[in-house]
Amino acid sequence: MIQAGQVVAFVFPQTDQAPGKLRPALLLRRLPGPHDDWLICMISSRIHQRVPEIDEVIRDSDPDFFCSGLKVTSLIRVTRLAVVSSARLQGSIGRLSDDRLNRIRARLARWIAGATADLQAP
Repeated sequence: MIQAGQVVAFVFPQTDQAPGKLRPALLLRRLPGPHDDWLICMISSRIHQRVPEIDEVIRDSDPDFFCSGLKVTSLIRVTRLAVVSSARLQGSIGRLSDDRLNRIRARLARWIAGATADLQAP
């Protein structure tokens, strides 16, 4: 059963719609309605791309890292979102803690509401 907080494998498209590559993604929330569509965000090992105040680093020393299924310290890129059908997801590799998921959702909500300073990548 698919649940928010799972780390899944997904071919994440490039922002210019060029074909992407298989990478981990975090399931943030199932969309309302009759379709099994999910809001997801990309996970990357490129920590230097972190956008302060919104993206989240999960370190290999964090308590929920082992359960995440990730292989190295990674960046949860909250600003890299997609809506996808569950049929496009290529399996669950792990799960994040509920605390971390709630923190990420809160950051996303604050950013969308404009409650954070204009965020720009370094």
